[in-house]
Amino acid sequence: MMRKLFILFALCSITLYGCAVNQVTGKRQLGLVSESQELKIGSQQYVPSRQMQGGDYVIDPELTKYVSEVGQKLAAVSDRKLPYEFVVINNSVPNAWALPGGKIAVNRGLLIELNSEAELAAVLGHEIVHAAARHGAQGMERGIMLQGAVALAGIASQGTSYANLAVQGAQTAAGLISQKYGRNAEKESDLYGMKYMSRAGYDPRAAISLQETFVRLSKGKETDWLSGLFSSHPPSKERVDANRVTAKTLPESGELGTQRYKDKIAHLIQTKDAYDALDKGDKALSEGKTQEALALAQQAILGEPKEGHSHALIGDVYMKQQQYQNALTSYNKAVALNSEFFYFYAQRGLTKQKLGDQQGARGDLERSTKLLPTATALNALGNMSLAQGNRQKALGYFRDAATSNSEPGRQAAQSFVRLDMRGNPNNHIRTRVNLNKKRFVVITVSNPTPIPVRDVKIKIRYPDAQGKALEIVKDVSNILSSGKSTTVETGIGPVEDPMTLRYMRVIVLKANVVENS
Repeated sequence: MMRKLFILFALCSITLYGCAVNQVTGKRQLGLVSESQELKIGSQQYVPSRQMQGGDYVIDPELTKYVSEVGQKLAAVSDRKLPYEFVVINNSVPNAWALPGGKIAVNRGLLIELNSEAELAAVLGHEIVHAAARHGAQGMERGIMLQGAVALAGIASQGTSYANLAVQGAQTAAGLISQKYGRNAEKESDLYGMKYMSRAGYDPRAAISLQETFVRLSKGKETDWLSGLFSSHPPSKERVDANRVTAKTLPESGELGTQRYKDKIAHLIQTKDAYDALDKGDKALSEGKTQEALALAQQAILGEPKEGHSHALIGDVYMKQQQYQNALTSYNKAVALNSEFFYFYAQRGLTKQKLGDQQGARGDLERSTKLLPTATALNALGNMSLAQGNRQKALGYFRDAATSNSEPGRQAAQSFVRLDMRGNPNNHIRTRVNLNKKRFVVITVSNPTPIPVRDVKIKIRYPDAQGKALEIVKDVSNILSSGKSTTVETGIGPVEDPMTLRYMRVIVLKANVVENS
């Protein structure tokens, strides 16, 4: 009943207070996420979003400056003033994305596919509209409505192989940048993005040629495009036709900036083969082809000696081969080339741990979690804390790491349960009160944890016919495996009114982890 009243109150609140005027479209729409929340979410998730996609492209700062200048030129004529930021991500997959609050990124892999500054403006203008028109925030609001969590002050947390390892609030970033926009959101972003292009002095017809290219590439089913831009921004002939209609309503003048764009991305074009080799090397290592991966990484270094990812790939090969000193040398080079990417620190920390440098390992692992908290680093820090006798700190690390659905996350979940079970068995073992066919009370005891337990002891508190509080203690004699349940006979009954079961309380007093499990 209370839940129904809560939902009714929430819906009334939405009706009265939850609507706002969209500054881009002028339409009234649901507004559960305030502007201050948008700005906070964007600011908090910008760094982890970039980290889990490969980190910033730091080799050519002038390129990032140029992209930012084009973006700010468009932002200045947009319908909503936000603290817009623009970065280039060191990722070969053609993609671009926007977070709430105006935090926008474009991948290195998309830049080399564009033909002019006007096409870049079409991409950035489209993303600006996603932020300005609150498309990302609207997606979050739909999630809030589905969960019935409209009264919460904040947004609850919900890519790449890096994204898989993300934990805590960083998992929100993975959801935001992979969010699939609806058809109406894409049409709005195309429409107003072209208007911003025209206002900023660009030829809006570049948006038509860009969409035509996207449609052609989507028909070819290029893997990188399907996993990148097209997964969240599906192209279509309908969008091309709509862009043609929009272009007729805008001035035909405007610049393309073709040669200027080619000059700005010249280094990307020159080093494309090096990044192709690096990507192939990553794939080879994932398939266990260490020597091929090593050769490809060395080829990538010859083509682009300033790229830290290539040295990290060599380090990964040596780690797999248990050549830890060689791995450390490679990770040192990676960090020297880019001191702001989490993975280089995480891998160097794990290497130092293998070499017995516990202090150095802790420093690198902690540094990596500041850039992007991952299950890999947190699980390692938990094990180090446990080895040093700091049980409480280890529990904290394991608890955070366990929020990741990855192998290190699952390892951390087991370690957390092992540590916490003895002191807090009631937090891990589940119980449910039922009646058997003879109307006697039975307790279903379940083990949802990833490890088996034994020697479970439960206490049942219940009122007698006169309302006097009684309690009994029962043992679960058999081993309770992970995911299994058992039934405990209490001897209480027969019970005439099943409603009396709601006054019974069951507490798990004891549960021991089965050793060597």
